[in-house]
Amino acid sequence: MKLAKSFPLFSASVTLGQARARVAAVLAAAGKEPAALESRLLLEDATGLTSLDFVIRADETLGDPQAARLLISLERRLRDEPISRILGHNDFYGLDLIVTRDVLDPRADTEMLVDRALAFLRERRLSRPKILDLGTGSGAILCAVLHATPQAFGLGVDLSPAACEVAAKNLDRCGLASRSSIICGCWADAISGCFDLIVANPPYIARPETAALAPEVVRHDPALALFGGEDGLDCYRLLARDFGRLLAKGGAIFLEIGARQAASVVEILSSEGFRDAAVFKDHGGRDRVVTVRNI
Repeated sequence: MKLAKSFPLFSASVTLGQARARVAAVLAAAGKEPAALESRLLLEDATGLTSLDFVIRADETLGDPQAARLLISLERRLRDEPISRILGHNDFYGLDLIVTRDVLDPRADTEMLVDRALAFLRERRLSRPKILDLGTGSGAILCAVLHATPQAFGLGVDLSPAACEVAAKNLDRCGLASRSSIICGCWADAISGCFDLIVANPPYIARPETAALAPEVVRHDPALALFGGEDGLDCYRLLARDFGRLLAKGGAIFLEIGARQAASVVEILSSEGFRDAAVFKDHGGRDRVVTVRNI
């Protein structure tokens, strides 16, 4: 879609206030919500201004370079590219993290896993807990847990070298590089030792469910981070084989799951000797996290 022809609304003579309102209107008409928030974010990115600037300087004109950049970003959003990928970063658990096409866009649902993992660490009161994040991607989960647990050390593992690079940058961005390490490899193949907490958000979408995915997901999240085989459970089967040797006595595992996978994942863990699994729901009432402990 070429907005320059269809919407001659973003010339250099348009004020900042007008531009913000017009971008919001275009987004809302295309069903991109919350349109007002996305409009503000795109304007801030195009101009380098803050929310306060837009209040104080609303009557100032947009300017040619800013108008051109805004138009490009808006066209990308109307082609279903997520706002976080346009901006190159996203908020997760209060942390501003780098997001690229090589990693899964961190989502609010995954914050439930972080909540449960942190509750476990507070309960254990370990002096120096060791944390393993399998399939770390952007490093979002690892960053959030380490940021909230100053005495912890974390190890992230991912098969994708590009994802490992993003995770390392995010750990450094959050001031966590000295308490963490990233390894590029296939799940836990290259890992030894015991960890007090193991977390993972593995690919769990079944291949037949591809057609039901939102365009923002299927077109822009890497397939490697999305699909878990025909039934979506392949990665849980692979992971479960290594949990016994990796989990310390008294430690716990927290796994993100698809909304209809709780019973299957519990059964997979049970087949590897893990009993008394618990299932936690997300804020939408859907099964989201499975956890087991090494009692």
